[in-house]
Amino acid sequence: MAKPDNRADNVEKLQQMKENTQHNIEAAEESMANTDMKDEQKQQIKEKNAHRQESIEAFDAEMKDEAQARENGYK
Repeated sequence: MAKPDNRADNVEKLQQMKENTQHNIEAAEESMANTDMKDEQKQQIKEKNAHRQESIEAFDAEMKDEAQARENGYK
């Protein structure tokens, strides 16, 4: 039998994932600024950071949905 879906801490988990992703963006930007790398490598990092930013936006939307579900008793 499957466990029931426990969504009690989803907002907190999403917030932590968002913070980790933001940290990864900052670390990548710092690496680009302080490391001699090829333009191709810089472009790859920029593209990856763009995807990371999209993930952050998705985390924000999902946190909003989860917070609303929490207020509504997960119905």
